[in-house]
Amino acid sequence: MKKGLAAIAVLAALAVGLLLFLIRDNKRIEITEHTAADASVPAAFDGFTIVQISDLHDESFGENNETLLRLLSEAKPDLIAITGDIADGNRMALEHALALIPEIVKVAPCYFAAGNHESGIGEDNYRLLEQTMNDAGVTILSDEYIYLSRGDGRIVLAGLQDPYFVSEHRVFGKKGYGVIREKLESLALPRDEYTVLLSHRPEVFELYVEYGVDLALTGHAHGGQIRLPLLGGLIAPHQGLFPKYDAGMYEKDGTQMYVNRGLGNSRLPLRINDRPEIAVIRLTNHTETEDL
Repeated sequence: MKKGLAAIAVLAALAVGLLLFLIRDNKRIEITEHTAADASVPAAFDGFTIVQISDLHDESFGENNETLLRLLSEAKPDLIAITGDIADGNRMALEHALALIPEIVKVAPCYFAAGNHESGIGEDNYRLLEQTMNDAGVTILSDEYIYLSRGDGRIVLAGLQDPYFVSEHRVFGKKGYGVIREKLESLALPRDEYTVLLSHRPEVFELYVEYGVDLALTGHAHGGQIRLPLLGGLIAPHQGLFPKYDAGMYEKDGTQMYVNRGLGNSRLPLRINDRPEIAVIRLTNHTETEDL
């Protein structure tokens, strides 16, 4: 009897220890560094540093997100790309996101493309989020593109609003895929200039290839939530089990796509072997450069 109780106590202690480790690990942001090499990157943009964050889900890393802000500053970005789900449609909480926005623009110019959770926080909350971004100087890219100039060179920066904003396509599938196709068709991205696209969804990589995107920055997959050795992510929204595009850099026919593991959690409260991520992506026209 005593041995049985002792064994239960040991197992309980191990379970509590594992849980505490996972909770702590979910707050340990990993900085990942990559290069996006393409001969069409203008010489003036060689070395241009994009720092991407995604899927914050209104989490906080340190008091007032001071840890997140410090790490962003240390990365010395030329541009910060926020690829959706800075808010969370399940918690309906905005306080951390609203407090972060005026601070993050002090680090570098910020550009935002909305994710599916922004569509789920309600019209009033989204208007508040949008107004806070506008007041702070964040550029919201909703199915549009702009030019970024540096020296005598320029690149295209585009952004897509998540198809969940089209209410009849909240159940994402072939219809949602069609919405993104229509958005890209309407955008008519220039084919003769280097193009960076901010879009929440990685599962439509083939469309980014088809429409001539050079670099797509995405999120949404949360790294697969649980990462298994040799197998990668276990499950991702709109991709299901063992998602094809869960994390990292993918390349096809001259198009690169980076899938950011994101920072926060939503319905699934814990990540396992899947630390939160800030991605540092440097553009280069030296195509022999390999991913760091």
